[in-house]
Amino acid sequence: MLPAIEKLLVLQDRDRRLLRVGAELASIPGQRQILQSKAAKASGEFETVKRRVQQIESDRKKLELEVDTLKERIGKVRAQQNDTRSNDQYKAYQHQIGTTEAEISKLEDQQISLMEQAEIAAREVAAATKLAASVKAETDRQLADLAAREANLTREVEAAAEARDEAADLIDDATLNRYERLLKTKGDNVIVGVRGGVCGGCHMQLTTQSTVSAMGQAEIVPCPSCGRILYFTAEMA
Repeated sequence: MLPAIEKLLVLQDRDRRLLRVGAELASIPGQRQILQSKAAKASGEFETVKRRVQQIESDRKKLELEVDTLKERIGKVRAQQNDTRSNDQYKAYQHQIGTTEAEISKLEDQQISLMEQAEIAAREVAAATKLAASVKAETDRQLADLAAREANLTREVEAAAEARDEAADLIDDATLNRYERLLKTKGDNVIVGVRGGVCGGCHMQLTTQSTVSAMGQAEIVPCPSCGRILYFTAEMA
């Protein structure tokens, strides 16, 4: 095989590794965001349930105050009722007391309903608390693993970049520039084999001259269709 092709294949292999590790490293922030969003969602659900419990308790206390106020009103009306000597006024006070007692009864029914809601919400809070704690613990563990993975990948990228530079230094500038132009447009499949007279990159049928030149291994031969650099080994015959 042409020495230049051998060097290019080594460079391509190292570029592939660099690109693969780099892509994996680049995906870390997205993975971290997903984990953080998952934990935030569980925490948000807990806060929502917690606020509902607080609202129920607040509403219940308001009802208690309203009931106490109405009971005080009844006490005052009874005092006035006891002091009156008018039968009509007495009946009016009695009617007012009855109306107020009916209001109290409705408020107490609402209190009972709120107490039942509070019991349900309390169970939901307990479940949400447990879930949020579990999700946070698991997320923290996964984030720690991700941070360690990120550190390892950073080191791998640095090592791969260094190895890539070493391989590139062995190639003449003209050939290297040609390769790197193709790398930008064709991805990491720049140096391709020839099998059955077909380009291993674009899979187009090669001209007889291109095939013969690639088999001759005397010069760098481009694919006339895609421009990739062709190479040939005995195993491809």
